[in-house]
Order: sequence, then structure tokens, then C-alpha cells
Amino acid sequence: MIPPKGHTSNNMIAVIITLGFVFAVGLILALIVASQYNGLVVLRNAVKTAFAQIDVQLQRRHDLIPNLVEVAKRYMSHEKDTLEGVIQARSAAVTAAKQAALEPTSPHAVQHLVSAEQALGGALSRLFALREAYPDLKADGQMTHLMAELSKTEDRVAVSRQSYNNAVMQYNNKTELFPSSIIAGIFKFYPADLYQVSNEDAKNVPSVEF
Repeated sequence: MIPPKGHTSNNMIAVIITLGFVFAVGLILALIVASQYNGLVVLRNAVKTAFAQIDVQLQRRHDLIPNLVEVAKRYMSHEKDTLEGVIQARSAAVTAAKQAALEPTSPHAVQHLVSAEQALGGALSRLFALREAYPDLKADGQMTHLMAELSKTEDRVAVSRQSYNNAVMQYNNKTELFPSSIIAGIFKFYPADLYQVSNEDAKNVPSVEF
């Protein structure tokens, strides 16, 4: 039995409307996904850029330390273990910084760096404490200059660290809030670690006496 022409026409219209509705919904969803994905990318890149500023200052810190140890060796030849401890801690910190720089938002990358930097700070503190027992070393102009540069670098690290943590907070909020949290899960946008330093670690910043 052939259906009436009007009935066929109505069915076609219904199909077109349904397809149009499905297309519109799909387009809206695609736009939402694209918007949320792009927003996550922008914030993740902001974290990477902020970390790059920390990395620059840490590299400067790491570059200063071998020179500082060489100067200390002139006066502290009997403190071999302490000097080697600084060099070993520096090497571990350099490695951790390189790993974190590759992907600052990867899980625990920055925390590993923080731990390495804390160990380096502790090693430097022991060296600076021993320095008090060597008047000639305390009076050495190159040592004083290097310690002053280290202190300035620590201040720059602190400023860069705050900018980085602000960027991380914005990025992490985006990965946790709906609906962007769904997109973050699908495309593996992992929360980033804050660069947190305890009050005790802050005491490891070298002080310079003129």
C-alpha cells in the first residue's frame, strides 16, 4: 500500500528536523569541548612559562655553586665530606630541574625538584656554618661576592615561585571544575604540583656579612 503523499512529506520533514537537532546538539557539544580543551592548554602553557622563570634562576644558582666550592677548597681542605656533599646535592638538583622542566605539570615532577633543592640548601647551610670557623674564608672577597649572588638568586627564585604557584592554582582549578574536569580526564591534563618551601627550608638561604 502506497502511503499518501502528505504523510511521506511529513515524515521527511520530521527526519530533517531530527537530523538538524542532532547536528545542532553535536555542534554545540563540539564547541564546548574545543573551548574547554583550549582553555586547559592555555593554562597548562602558562604553568610551563612560569616554571621556565624558576628554571632560569635555579640554573644560575647551580652555576654559582661550583665556583663557591672551589673558593672554599682553598681554606677548607680538611672539610672534604662537606664540600663533596654540596657537589653531590647540586648534581641531584640539576638532574631534578631538567626532569621537571620537560613537563612541569606531570605528577610529582616539581615535588621531586623541591626535595632535591631542599637537600642542596641543607648542604649549603652546613658549608656556610663551617665558614664561620675560617676567618680568612669569611674575608675572601670572591666568596663574599658569590654568596651575595646566591642570595640575590634565592630572592628571584622566591618571586618566580609565587608566579608559578599562581599559574598552577588557576590550571588546577580548571582541571577540577565541571565541565572542564571531564575534558581534563579524557585528554589526560593532570593537576600540577605547587612549588612549596617550608619555613625551615627558607632558613637555608645564605646570608652575607660584609
